[in-house]
Amino acid sequence: MKISLIGQFGSGNTGNDGSLEAMILSLRKLRPDAELLCICSNPKVVSARYGIPSMSVGGPVLSAPAARLVNRILFNVPRRLMLLCTALSRFNGIDLMIVPGTGILDDFQEHAFGWPLVLFFWCLAARLRNTKIAFVSIGAGPITGRFSRRLLSAAARMGTYRSYRDDTSLRFMTSLGIDVAKDHRYPDIAFSLPAPVPGPRPAVPGTSLNIGVGIMQYRGWRAGDPQAGRIYADYIGKISHLVAGLLREGHSISLFMGDVTDEHARDDILEALRHMVSVSERSRIETPSSVSLHDIMALVARVDLAVVSRYHNLVCSLKMGRPTISLGYARKNDDLMQAFDQQVYCRHIETFDPDELLALVRRLIADRQGAGLAIDLVNARVRLQLADQQDLLQRMFLSEPWQRAMPDLPDGEPVLLK
Repeated sequence: MKISLIGQFGSGNTGNDGSLEAMILSLRKLRPDAELLCICSNPKVVSARYGIPSMSVGGPVLSAPAARLVNRILFNVPRRLMLLCTALSRFNGIDLMIVPGTGILDDFQEHAFGWPLVLFFWCLAARLRNTKIAFVSIGAGPITGRFSRRLLSAAARMGTYRSYRDDTSLRFMTSLGIDVAKDHRYPDIAFSLPAPVPGPRPAVPGTSLNIGVGIMQYRGWRAGDPQAGRIYADYIGKISHLVAGLLREGHSISLFMGDVTDEHARDDILEALRHMVSVSERSRIETPSSVSLHDIMALVARVDLAVVSRYHNLVCSLKMGRPTISLGYARKNDDLMQAFDQQVYCRHIETFDPDELLALVRRLIADRQGAGLAIDLVNARVRLQLADQQDLLQRMFLSEPWQRAMPDLPDGEPVLLK
C-alpha cells in the first residue's frame, strides 16, 4: 500500500513537523508495510529527519529569467499549473493521501495563490487519480480571503474522511456549506506523540517559580497587513513588560519558541529587557533552542507553569500537565483550553493587558495544583479518543487490501482557474 502525507513540513514549524511525526508513528503501527511519501515544503529536511522519501509541495523551479518574470507577473499561476501536471504524474499508484493535523484549512499569513491553491491542486490530482483523501484532526478557519475560502472549501469537499481537532473547526466547515454529518471530532494528533518522563521540577528558593513563556513573531493574521509593524511592536512591548514583572517578583523565565521565525521576536524581547530589568534579574532568563515538539515538551517539563501563544506550544504544555495561560491569536487556543476546563486562563495576543496578565499569572500560581489535576483528567480522555480514531482509520483505510474505485468528485460549485 502506498500512502502520501501532505503539509507544510520541514519549514521550521515544530507544530507542523510534530503532526507529521505523530501520523508516521501511527502508520508504522497500523500498517507497517505501507510505502510512505511526504509532499512537503522542505523534502531534504523531512527525509533526513524521518527517513521517508519526500518531494516538494510546490511547482517545478523555473530557472530561466524570462520564465520567472512571466510567472511573477501572473501571480505564480504558471508554476502552479506545472505543479498540477507534476501532481497528476506522481499520484499514479498512490492509494491514500493523508493531511495529518495542522491548521491546514485557514489562511493565517497566506495569500490565495500560495498554500490554498497548492492544496487544492494536490487534492484535485489525488481525486483524478482515484486516490482517497483523509483530513485527520485538522484545524479549519478562519479564512478571510474570498478566493482562499473557495479553494480550501473545494479541497475539503474532496476528502473521503474528515476529522477536526475542535468544535470551532467543525462549525466553520458547516458555515462553508459542507455536509459534516459523517465527519468526526478528535483531538489534535500531536497529543499522541510520546512524551518525556517528567522529572522533578528544579527547586527555586522561597516562593519563586520557573515560568515558561512561549513567544512568537506575531504580525497579525493577514499576510501583508499594513498594520503588521505596529502589531508586532505592540506585542513585543507588552510581552517584555510581562517578563520584566515576573523577573522582578523573583521568578526564573524560560523563553521558548515554536518556529524559526520566532528567533527574531526572542532577540527583540531580550533587547527590550536590557532597558527594563537589572543584569542580575536578566541572569534568570533561559533561551533554549528547540527544533521539535519533543524539545518543547522537555522544556515544559522543567517549568512550573507556562504562558504560551502558538497552538502546539499549548498542546505540549497541556500534554505535560502544566498549568497554562493561553495568549492565543485564534479561536483554536480558546477551544483547546475549554476542552481542558481552563478557559478562565485565556487571553488574546493583540488585546491583552500586561498588568492584568501578570495578575492572572499570580492567580494561576495560587491555583496551580487544582489546574494541574484538571488537566491530567482530560489528558486521559484525549488518549482514549485518539486511540478510537486510530481504530477507525484502520477499519476504513488500512486493514484490507486496497481496491481502487472510480473518482467520486464532490457536488457543489466548482473552483476552476479561468
